This record gives sequence, C-alpha cells and structure tokens, in this order.
Amino acid sequence: MLRQFFLHGYHELRIRLTRRLGSVELASDALHETWLRIENVASTVTVLSPKQYLLQMAGNVALKRRGAESRFVTLTDAKMAIGLADDEPDPERASIARSELDALVRALAELTPRRRDILLASRLKDVPLREIAENLGISQRLVEIELKHALAHCELRLERKVIRRFGPKQPDESPTEQGPV
Repeated sequence: MLRQFFLHGYHELRIRLTRRLGSVELASDALHETWLRIENVASTVTVLSPKQYLLQMAGNVALKRRGAESRFVTLTDAKMAIGLADDEPDPERASIARSELDALVRALAELTPRRRDILLASRLKDVPLREIAENLGISQRLVEIELKHALAHCELRLERKVIRRFGPKQPDESPTEQGPV
C-alpha cells in the first residue's frame, strides 16, 4: 500500500518535501532513500495516513543526511584550521559574487536617475539624507521615500533582504552577513 501511494503521490511528496527542506536535490535524494526503506516496513503494519507517514520518513532521512554531511570537513576548512587560509575566494564564491554584482548593476540601471543618485550617495558615499535633499533641491522626506523605493527595487531584483535604515551607517552598526545595499 505504501509503495502504491508513493508511486502515485511522488510528485506531490517531492513538492512538499522541497518546500520543507528548501532544496530540490535534497528532497529527491531523501525520497529515493525513502523508496528503498519502504521495503523494510512490515506489510502487517497499518498506516492511517500514508502521505504523512512518507513525508515524515523522508524528512527524517533528509535530516540524517544533513547531519552526516555537516560532519565532513572541506579542504578550505582544513587549511583554515592549520593556518593556511587562502585569501583568494574559491571559484564558486567568485562566480556567485560576479553574478550578484551583475544583478546589482542591472537593478541600478533600472532605477530612475534621481533614485540611483540618492541610493549611491546614501549607501556608498555616506552622504547624510539632509545633505542629499539640499543638493537635489527636494525635501528630506522625499529623499527617504525615493531611497525606500530604490532599496525595495534592489531587494526584489537581487532576491534578498536589505537593511532598512536611512542615512549613512552609524558607527555602532555592525555589518550583516549579506551586507547593506
């Protein structure tokens, strides 16, 4: 019975598991291993909710797999541990950084000139919003609104959260992992 449900509901199981785990690859691997484990379930066991049972089984498989993978040490981790850290980013990180930079350049090009100028002055040059408003001959409130729209646009295009703050960075602010836009 579990096999039948697995075969007929595979697509739905994969979608739900992918949503839960955040990875299509991990969901597929977990479902593959779940298929192999179904053989071990005694045929006399009555399962009231096959979908929930299979999702729970696949979720447990995925958690065990993640735990096992987290115990592996990468070459980069080993080098850092013995003090041979390479200052050069690995090819994957360099590629991701280039891709993100290209996306940011495209997002900035899509902004109106005033929004782009406000965003760059505020975030790159640390110009106070009051000074930006004076230079552009508009109110500080309008500068805040334009900056908010520019940040929302970049957030949407880069598919990531941005730091919501106005004006130049304060001395007591610590940078986040993703960094401010």
